[in-house]
Amino acid sequence: MATVDLHIHTTASDGKYSPSEIVNKAGQLGLKVIAITDHDTVEGIPAALEASKQYPTLRVIPGVELSTDVPEGEIHVLGYFIDYTDAEFRVSLETMRNSRIGRARKMVEKLDKLGIHLEWERVQEIAGSGALGRPHIAQAMLEKGYINSLPDAFKYYIGHGGPAYAERDKLTPVEAVELIVKARGLPVLAHPLTAGNVEAIIVELKPAGLVGMEVYYASYSFEDINLLLGLAYKHGLIATGGTDYHGIDDSTETKVGDADVPPRAAEQLITLAAQRGLKSV
Repeated sequence: MATVDLHIHTTASDGKYSPSEIVNKAGQLGLKVIAITDHDTVEGIPAALEASKQYPTLRVIPGVELSTDVPEGEIHVLGYFIDYTDAEFRVSLETMRNSRIGRARKMVEKLDKLGIHLEWERVQEIAGSGALGRPHIAQAMLEKGYINSLPDAFKYYIGHGGPAYAERDKLTPVEAVELIVKARGLPVLAHPLTAGNVEAIIVELKPAGLVGMEVYYASYSFEDINLLLGLAYKHGLIATGGTDYHGIDDSTETKVGDADVPPRAAEQLITLAAQRGLKSV
């Protein structure tokens, strides 16, 4: 049984379940280590840590996921053991969340011109207090019957290059890694097979502080994992992994803990964090 999941989202960004609900799921499943990695926010971490007190054998790693911009698409960087109380870091995250709101408005306007009429207020209601993102727009589209499933929204409309896609202000990948290091965290490249030339990205980011790469990812095949394991070994990176769980569609989405992440992934991160004296260890 899998016991580690290092990539989970909550209602603090675009997940369906609250931080405490996620911790309860993980605890009841017998997981040993999870990481809360919401998009551009650390607001869910205190509640998750508090909830974890009910599960003495479960460790919750404070994390974050930052989106960055490159010409051929997006590169996401995960940050583990960040100092989520750092004021300067939180201001940077707030700026990024505000840019998400502007982009979402642009997407709703583009959808309107395509004959897909969504109420902005409803999109905000779906997002609630979380960091507003594209999944919230997709849910609003599904509610009104414009799509048959949430993936359709990204495939046909709001995915990168789609007719209703809009850019937002983002960091570069190097800036994201540096921001995580400055917040006393460990930067890890997320779902690297969506990032273009993986090895070139590693070569660019490692000098900035990259320490790991997601290898064991929910949708990756045996061949994908072996390819990434080879790159991680070659460049001295920790091979991490997770489900990227959002919980939006539990009938099709990989469940918490089901990415078959080996325990050593968490052990190596924890050891490195301890060696560096990180606050959140």
